[in-house]
Amino acid sequence: MQKKEEILESFKTAIKSTIKSISNKDDLEISFGGQDILSENNKLRLPEINEFNKINFDLTRAQADSESLRLKYCNKRVLKNFEPAGSKAKKLYEIAEKIRYESLGTQEYKGIKDNLISYYEKQKSPQNKTENIYFAFENYLRREFFKYDEKMKIEEVPSKFKKNFDKAFKTKINKIKENVNKQEIFNEAISEIIKSLKIEETNDYEEMDNKKEEDSNKEVSNKEDSDQKKESKFDENQEMAIDTSITDLDNLTDENDKDSNEIEIEETSNDSEKRMRSKNNFGDQKYKFYTKEFDEVIVAEDLESEEELFRLRQNLDQQLLQLKSFISKLANKLQRKLLAKQNRSWDFDLEEGMLDTSKLSRIIIDPLNSLSFKKEKETEFKDTLVTILIDNSGSMRGKPISVAAICADILSRTLERCSVKVEILGFTTKHWKGGSSRELWMKNDKPQLPGRLNDLRHIIYKSADTPWRLAKKNMGLMLKEGLLKENIDGEALKWAFEKMTKRKEERKILMVISDGAPVDDSTLSTNSSDFLESNLKSTVKWIEDKTNVELLAIGIGHDVTRYYKKAVKITDVQDLGDVMINQLTDLFKDDKRILN
Repeated sequence: MQKKEEILESFKTAIKSTIKSISNKDDLEISFGGQDILSENNKLRLPEINEFNKINFDLTRAQADSESLRLKYCNKRVLKNFEPAGSKAKKLYEIAEKIRYESLGTQEYKGIKDNLISYYEKQKSPQNKTENIYFAFENYLRREFFKYDEKMKIEEVPSKFKKNFDKAFKTKINKIKENVNKQEIFNEAISEIIKSLKIEETNDYEEMDNKKEEDSNKEVSNKEDSDQKKESKFDENQEMAIDTSITDLDNLTDENDKDSNEIEIEETSNDSEKRMRSKNNFGDQKYKFYTKEFDEVIVAEDLESEEELFRLRQNLDQQLLQLKSFISKLANKLQRKLLAKQNRSWDFDLEEGMLDTSKLSRIIIDPLNSLSFKKEKETEFKDTLVTILIDNSGSMRGKPISVAAICADILSRTLERCSVKVEILGFTTKHWKGGSSRELWMKNDKPQLPGRLNDLRHIIYKSADTPWRLAKKNMGLMLKEGLLKENIDGEALKWAFEKMTKRKEERKILMVISDGAPVDDSTLSTNSSDFLESNLKSTVKWIEDKTNVELLAIGIGHDVTRYYKKAVKITDVQDLGDVMINQLTDLFKDDKRILN
């Protein structure tokens, strides 16, 4: 029983990781519960897995993949803009949009394609499928947009619907296929097609063909009423046309039930990650991981209760209290230095621009004088993001992690006063000596040179758009006993870099706070001794040489210049003064590097 619970939790963790990875929403809150999919703002709830068998796991995979693609490709504002009138038309419109983003996903991610096509191939049709326009419409579009293997058994679209669909789509099917990646054009065309079906006027297709059965006996009439109630229930519970009824799916096949105790957890997140890595390998072709199934990106608030975070923050404040005078002077000095870079400067006596009101007196004195204009000079300081990436490894325990937390705290509040966006991230592993990744590797007969062999934990202490006052309690989490484990720096740098590239700021500065080389016993015992270090060097070199992200490292008690071109070493909080003032003010000079 315990093993089943562990497998189920591992599966849910993998699903969460997949959704965040594909949708590019690291701060998305994902939960399981209830029967329907519920999505609002930054939260997503998937149905609970009520039965431990392969059918329900496959269903959850398909639902998770579909929701990931919706979050990635569907713009709600555009969708709403072309929404047709009428409840039935709106449902068909939602189904069409679902087909659009799922078809995009099947083109980009092979793993998703296999999951969705496998699910839809086995999906149980509604009992009244010949009367259900939603089922027919979805099936019709899926046959047009999904590339099914010829051997696959795909439900035929009932002829009563197909004739009308063919007529409505005849001249427009090529247009919507060609614009599947252009949501605005696609939604507009689909909306017009649905309007042409006039389903609201005919009160559904069921009534059109049921006229012949009006004189049927009472038993047949009652059966029709029952079918209509079932269809109504199906429509109400349907979320973007995905059937979430687990009890119905249990009856798909007896053969699947035989395998219910032999569920194999696939690497659900690997497809998108491998695709990303193939496009952007950060200069290291040899680096690999055994599995990303158990990795997680998590916000600090989800690791501890509000009370515990408050207690840990108080501990950090106690350490800050001893340095209150020093920190106050440091913050003010740094702020003055940085704000000096923001001073507005102007070009005067121009022929166009903003009217220079200081020169208007000349016009009064001599009307023949021409108007004078001015323009503000551009400054590179504006529109800047600073990401602070902190090593949360066991070797940082004690004074080093306290120094790092204080450093992040001072930088965050000071840069925020200077209108610079700051995000604070941490990296460690979920377990010592490999965790679930190593267990899976051992279960699979320990293949040679497996690559990274531990479960990553990447922590978001403060997002770029969160004010320091709302995130300050999270800084104390770094002092939590048991949080700090192994450090795999190369992948953490990739994560932070990719997170930064999704931001709109023109200037991006990545500051790494670490105490030396990457170390993970599980990985290093099964690969070459320089496996992690080599990857870190390759990743750093790629970011420094091939991108506009400016990389700076602060070594806590250790020299990290062998990894980073711009690196400094500090041994005490008192050293932060000169380091931060000199390094940061140097960074904000107007000398942006040119890409190679």
